[in-house]
Amino acid sequence: MDRRDFLKTSLQLSALAMIQLSGIGCSVQPGSIGSASDLPALPYANNALEPSISARTLEFHYGKHHQGYAANTLKLIAGTNLERLPLTAIIQKSHGVKELSATYNNAAQLYNHNFYWQSMKSNGGGKPQGRILQAIEQSFRDFSAFVKIFTESATTQFGSGWAWLVKDGNHLKVINTGNADTPLTMGLIPLLTIDVWEHAYYLDYQNRRADYIAAFMDHLVNWEFAGKNMELAG
Repeated sequence: MDRRDFLKTSLQLSALAMIQLSGIGCSVQPGSIGSASDLPALPYANNALEPSISARTLEFHYGKHHQGYAANTLKLIAGTNLERLPLTAIIQKSHGVKELSATYNNAAQLYNHNFYWQSMKSNGGGKPQGRILQAIEQSFRDFSAFVKIFTESATTQFGSGWAWLVKDGNHLKVINTGNADTPLTMGLIPLLTIDVWEHAYYLDYQNRRADYIAAFMDHLVNWEFAGKNMELAG
């Protein structure tokens, strides 16, 4: 990064820190999902998810796509009545409003990506323990059935989008959302997500989305994050 790019990025991040993006809900630590002051840093190093996801993918995905959604959100809400609202409120108030569609898409993608990074960790994956496992077994019969449903949901999402494990009342279920859509607008509580936009995996897996999803399930899932989200949901 040259000096001009560094100064440009620093100014953008300073401006982002002025937006009240906290109160996102279901975060493990205050601000860990939605606080603009935390936006500059991933929860791990760029190479922490290798070999499942390369540092090069994270450099583009986080450094270009995610930062772009953040900068666009800042630009779109500047000087409006959304400027000082929490990110979740920006999403709710812009959802379904034609003239705010760009605001919704960028804010929702900012939220979704913040959630996605936290849904993964180095040496993750495998079978969870404790209450989250019990809830999965109660809702899906057993863990292997859940893995099959989640994998099929992520694999068969047509085009760009997301697969989610969500809490719906007293039960867990798997849903898909297309493009920037998020469970927040459906009255559901997100616990875990995988990004199946092509930019999330194409540098590493090309068109082999199924291999990326398998790597996510086997080696990356942050079950502690999902479990704490469920605990916070009550």
